[in-house]
Amino acid sequence: MTSALRRDSWSWLRSPWTALLLILSFMLLDGALSQALAHGVAEGDKGYIQETTGFLFWPFVYLGAKHMVTGYDHLLFLFGVIFFLYRMKDISIYVTLFAIGHSSTLLLGVLTDISVSSYIVDAIIGLSVVYKSLDNMGAFQRWFGFQPSTKAATLIFGLFHGFGLATKLQDFQMSPDGLIGNLIAFNIGVEAGQLLALGGILILMGFWRRSNSFWNHAFLTNAVVMCLGFILTGYQLVGFFVM
Repeated sequence: MTSALRRDSWSWLRSPWTALLLILSFMLLDGALSQALAHGVAEGDKGYIQETTGFLFWPFVYLGAKHMVTGYDHLLFLFGVIFFLYRMKDISIYVTLFAIGHSSTLLLGVLTDISVSSYIVDAIIGLSVVYKSLDNMGAFQRWFGFQPSTKAATLIFGLFHGFGLATKLQDFQMSPDGLIGNLIAFNIGVEAGQLLALGGILILMGFWRRSNSFWNHAFLTNAVVMCLGFILTGYQLVGFFVM
């Protein structure tokens, strides 16, 4: 899959697409990074979660879906995961592995009250974006002479993504009344938001893959996504040491 990328792909530095992709990427991040140090949850949503009691299915479904479709770190990772996947069977396998991972640690983290700095977890999530980009660029094969299991990596990083969601919910001190039901509803919303976002990405990718520019700029795109992963990681580390 990634072997199709040419070894001289560093020629992307001379491509006019470089500036365009960087500008568009940083425009997208401009709004996201303002919330990154606040763990990416709007203050209104935070207040709602803290003040509600009892089982509220639809509100928590909405909150879960909203968090996923506005979660740039999650979307960048999913974008990397499906970048070279063409068959729906393969896409379903990887998305299912990711869902199993983040669903497990989301529920386990909140119910067992495992407390870890959300900045550290989100920094690892940023590194997951870096890892998948390097994987797509064929870096591990060139550096180490073997290809790490992409399925295992997707599951493992899914665990970290779910734990990141759990640390956010733990900060809100959710009411124990209806907690389990609300967590399940929130997770259903996350999955619905993931499918919605994934559908949009696949539609755009489908049009892009029909053009020659896909292979011409595949390396460039993953390099930009890798840089964004480093930026997200850096912002979270700044939050950990400064906040």
